[in-house]
Amino acid sequence: MKLYDRWPLYVKLGFQFLVIFFICYFIYVSQNILIPFAFAVLLSVLLLPIVVFLESKNIGRVLSIIIALLCASGFVAFIIYLLSNQISVFVNDVPSIKQHLNEHFFAAQNWIKNRLHISVSEQNRYLAEQADKLKATGTGYIRSTFFSISEALMLLILMPIYCFLLLYYRLHIRNFLFAIFKKELKEDVQNVIIKSRLMIRNYMVGIVIEMSIIAFANSVGLLILGIKYAIFFGVLSAVLNIIPYLGMFTATLFTVVVTLTTSAHTSDVIWIVVIFYGIHMIDVNILMPNIVSSRLQINVLISVLGVVIGGALTGISGLFLSVPAVAFIKILCDQIDSLKPWGMLMGADTAGIPQGRITKKIRQLSKLRSVQRRK
Repeated sequence: MKLYDRWPLYVKLGFQFLVIFFICYFIYVSQNILIPFAFAVLLSVLLLPIVVFLESKNIGRVLSIIIALLCASGFVAFIIYLLSNQISVFVNDVPSIKQHLNEHFFAAQNWIKNRLHISVSEQNRYLAEQADKLKATGTGYIRSTFFSISEALMLLILMPIYCFLLLYYRLHIRNFLFAIFKKELKEDVQNVIIKSRLMIRNYMVGIVIEMSIIAFANSVGLLILGIKYAIFFGVLSAVLNIIPYLGMFTATLFTVVVTLTTSAHTSDVIWIVVIFYGIHMIDVNILMPNIVSSRLQINVLISVLGVVIGGALTGISGLFLSVPAVAFIKILCDQIDSLKPWGMLMGADTAGIPQGRITKKIRQLSKLRSVQRRK
């Protein structure tokens, strides 16, 4: 019997939580190095089929990787070009938006004065005190902003370099992973590599499909209402929707605030909330389970918890990377006997949970379609 198997349960759990703590601390300390590398891993796995296809056509590895990276850059540039008109109009209207926000702010002050009997001078005094507190820590905010900009630039510079090197040395890295583990674990290592690659690819493809549907639906809804910057807000909501629950709330709040300054109809705000959250409910109950979650097999509780932890450790980047990171951890736990309970905890097994009629009908239809496709 191994020494680890003879440890009491509380000792095993304490050791596992200690390892989790040190891993989180390592991620927090070295995030400037790990974040560009993590994004490069996602991109390299997504571009790997293109590189393999080009190499099968007797194109050199270096040229194949360069062509794949150019295709990815061209796709991003095409999306930016499609949105450039909306973005430029929005940027040009920022001064007008600020002016209208000030008008709403003064109206809110008068409402507080009339209803809560707090004078405007007292409100301004309180705001001035809060501004002084912000000035006291202004150096920290400036430093934080500077570092965030520098980190974004480093990400844009390092990610293509990392991606190129990962694709170029992919076989060398795989052989290294086989070499550092025992021969009897070679099959488990191979399973982890294959499952991780499929997980990342399926996740990225599922996210792109989901984002496209959300962007189209929200943009059409806003265009029907006649909301200004409809396509921009529709795409922005789809991008922020990657962050579970928090992203849609942020996108809705931002759209509502800007619409208050550009629309003369207050009812537009109500319809924006109805459209965004109506589509969000369809996304959570239909699109996400069938397009994204079914590919990762992670339950909602763990995904939301992972997003919160990722955001606390590495900020905005952690919000985007947390879901595939949790899925990768689940794959590792499923391959290690002592960690299989953790993999079960993170899994999306909903056995024993009562399902509604609509959910049952949707799943029955999806099963029938899959059977028909196989035939």
